[in-house]
Amino acid sequence: FFSYYEREVRRFLTVPGQTLIGPILTSILFLTVISLAVGNDRADVLGVPYIEFLASGLIMMQVIQQSFSHSSSSLIMGKMMGTINDITNSPLSAAEITIALTLAAVTRGICIALISTIIFIIFLDLHIQNYFLWFAYLFLSGSFLGSAGILAGLKADKFDEMSTITNFLIVPFSFLSGSFYSIERLPDFLQSISYYNPFFHMIDGFRYSFIGELDGSVKFGILFLLLLSLLTWYLTYLLFKKGYKIRS
Repeated sequence: FFSYYEREVRRFLTVPGQTLIGPILTSILFLTVISLAVGNDRADVLGVPYIEFLASGLIMMQVIQQSFSHSSSSLIMGKMMGTINDITNSPLSAAEITIALTLAAVTRGICIALISTIIFIIFLDLHIQNYFLWFAYLFLSGSFLGSAGILAGLKADKFDEMSTITNFLIVPFSFLSGSFYSIERLPDFLQSISYYNPFFHMIDGFRYSFIGELDGSVKFGILFLLLLSLLTWYLTYLLFKKGYKIRS
């Protein structure tokens, strides 16, 4: 189990420019461009300067996308190159495989968040107010998206299908779930829908660990993400145990 987890971690550490530095630079570029565009005239959001509000959302946005990308790309490459047989024929159980792959996705997300947080703390008036919630939301978000990535990797047969899922589901939801704005600006109907959007709770709760203010509820957000993470992982476990699209 640990060897497989270590292999998956090494897989993204061998190409840090693509898996770590790229997403971090993307967050920095977003922050820089929006800072220049908005300037100092933008009103405070949730009682803090807009740039501080934005920074934490950008970090979580990259965590969401990269956690999903790690597990999904690992499976789709394994299926296309035939190396998935090395895993399915190993003495590892379906539970061990899916948990190790999910934890590797979580690790990648935490690495991105940790480096980004340090950079933003250095250059912005930003600091972590609640370390437990900072880690809890990262872990739960990475777990949910890591398991979701396994589902997508099992379903897709080629990279075009995976790109469709990423471009039309993961990226839009990570952008349109409060990364750049507070949902209090939305109509009441859309606000109500947002409360049941897991991406919103990932971003909102993670932001709360920095600024101490949020649109939703910490208690509901953590329980909701925990439930979704467990349900999504269990589904991946059942499909992997059945050999869905990985065994002839």
